[in-house]
Amino acid sequence: MSEQAKKTFVHIIRESYCKGCNICVSFCPRHVLSLREGKVWAEFPKLCIGCKMCELRCPDFAIEIQEGLPEEECGPEVPEIDLTTPQEAKE
Repeated sequence: MSEQAKKTFVHIIRESYCKGCNICVSFCPRHVLSLREGKVWAEFPKLCIGCKMCELRCPDFAIEIQEGLPEEECGPEVPEIDLTTPQEAKE
């Protein structure tokens, strides 16, 4: 029986959008998120199950969850914080 690689999830956080309302933190079933200096951040990203409750509930579109690479393939080039606006990302 072959063991499948555990899925990982990348948390893209647009700090300039986050107003620190704590809604995403409250809805996270695995307690992955917390507030640091009034902004959301992924304190325990390896616990994320990819349910996207934080993304769906954020009133300011400050957080996005994307499926990442298997843990052993993740490296420092995987972004955790994206400060660009959606318009800048499309260009």
